[in-house]
Amino acid sequence: MFYLSEILDKKVWDRWGKEIGKCCDILTGFDEKVFHRIVAVEVKEKNGDIKLISSESISSLFPNVTISKPGMEVTAYVPKGNELYLRKKVLDHQIVDVEGKRVVRVNDIQIAFTQNAYYVTGVDVGSAGLLRRLGLKKVNELLRRLAKRRPAEGVISWKDVAYVEAKDPLRLKTSQEKISKLPPADIASILNDLDRPTGQSLLQRMGDDILADTLEESPSRFQIDALSRMGSERAADILEEMDPDEAADLIASLPQEKGSVLLDLMEKDDAEDIRNLLDYPPDSAGGIMTTEFAWIPQGLTVEKAMAFLRSSKDAQDVEDMYYIHVLDEKEKLVGEVYLRDLVMVAPTTEVDSMMDKDPISVSPFSSQEETAYLAAKYNLLSIPVVDEKGVMQGIVTLDDALDTVLPTAYKKRLPRFF
Repeated sequence: MFYLSEILDKKVWDRWGKEIGKCCDILTGFDEKVFHRIVAVEVKEKNGDIKLISSESISSLFPNVTISKPGMEVTAYVPKGNELYLRKKVLDHQIVDVEGKRVVRVNDIQIAFTQNAYYVTGVDVGSAGLLRRLGLKKVNELLRRLAKRRPAEGVISWKDVAYVEAKDPLRLKTSQEKISKLPPADIASILNDLDRPTGQSLLQRMGDDILADTLEESPSRFQIDALSRMGSERAADILEEMDPDEAADLIASLPQEKGSVLLDLMEKDDAEDIRNLLDYPPDSAGGIMTTEFAWIPQGLTVEKAMAFLRSSKDAQDVEDMYYIHVLDEKEKLVGEVYLRDLVMVAPTTEVDSMMDKDPISVSPFSSQEETAYLAAKYNLLSIPVVDEKGVMQGIVTLDDALDTVLPTAYKKRLPRFF
């Protein structure tokens, strides 16, 4: 095992010990394998010409770059268009550490010989890589022996690297697939840390559902920038996938003309929900509530209630179901029951006999501070919002209720129950 910095700009020798130039770069191919094979060495000849030498002609890369043939008989490498230049495109560039869920800069690249070929096996993002690049390898080894001054080790396996060069769509697609498997909060953090062109390139390739979840976890300025750079039809699709309260907040932040266009492109029901939310003051319970909640009609047994929930489109839209709200024929809130309690009791039990008939609720015009106070006082994960007639309008989730009393960055760390 060795590192790219240990062979860059070093002399390249042919079979007879004749110097033919210097190693300028190393090229890997691109396939579906975990570790990519080195396919060529870029050599700058003494006359200044640049030549690509196929790995078939390479007998050794380390400690010296040597060719297995006389200089005149070297097999030239013909690029296929999918090669990755390690020095030009990876070294000193940003990559995503999928395992560590972070954006890092590459200080060095690890290479190993196995199965009769050279492969890229990892990237060094720690201080050891920097010291090696500066020619201070002995200092690095000395610091390793001094426990209190040990340099940071930072080798990330190549299998955990997401290459995010914005102008490389082939690899970017594969990297996007890796990144999309991360939790939305981590994706949001990664996109926020990347430079704008790279972040936008990744956004363009994400599925609507993943992108919607990611935007919900992103800062407002990032949401606005991302949506503004999309086509209107796709932006409308993304808003439909978002929670109504999050979508309403985002539309309220856009220029009025842009927001109106997006609402007109959305499905009628989704657009109506958002328009209703926009009618309330932004710092009121109605302004921060979501219209997606689980409910059942009054007068059911537990067995029928569970069957109703399984077939309810409203319930299917709720990501994390905790409270079940009981409504009468006029959609007035008459009670509330824990989903856990429904699961644990006998199927023939009447829901009305076990529900809380006087649940804590707020008006759409209740202040956000009051809503947060009630959530904290009664240890609630959400609070129903009802109008003056008692008709259920939506719910305010704990994370949205606490938005005024906790910094946004800290609030985003809370478990999301809805």
